[in-house]
Amino acid sequence: MSETLTLARPYARAAFEAASDAKSLAGWSRNLRFSAQLVSDARIGGLIGNPRLGNAELTGLLLPPDETVGSPFTGFLSLLVGNRRVLLLPDIAALFEEYKREAEHVLKVTLRTATPVPAAQADAIKLALKKRFGLEIDLEQRIDPSTIGGAVIDAGDTVIDGSVRGRLDRLQSALAH
Repeated sequence: MSETLTLARPYARAAFEAASDAKSLAGWSRNLRFSAQLVSDARIGGLIGNPRLGNAELTGLLLPPDETVGSPFTGFLSLLVGNRRVLLLPDIAALFEEYKREAEHVLKVTLRTATPVPAAQADAIKLALKKRFGLEIDLEQRIDPSTIGGAVIDAGDTVIDGSVRGRLDRLQSALAH
């Protein structure tokens, strides 16, 4: 996994710089997600490396429907295909999203709870996190019954564990020592 990230990083950085220069971060993000999803599909993935499929055909196969053949994104895909790095597209897309969030001053936060959080409470959590980190918050909610109650907030390098499971684990640890 780390090897693929190491290989994907320069491509993701180049894609990000090209998108930034063209002021098209959202478009490139959408295109990269589309192409990465195709590469991840077993049927398309099986075609990659097939000697009967030329580089131009593979590039065309991975292009989003609204993308033109002479676009910078098409050139980027052609480069990946030519360098036999097209399987890195999922990692490139993920790294691109990280660069994009950083440039837009957005922090991706995952909120894990045992039950769904009402919208008003989620908004209050977003506001509190925005004050704490000084960034816009992209909040993703996940239902995780193992939390039992409360919530676990995963904000990049910071994890705030206010779950019942976390409290029980800390109590067990304290009692054992």
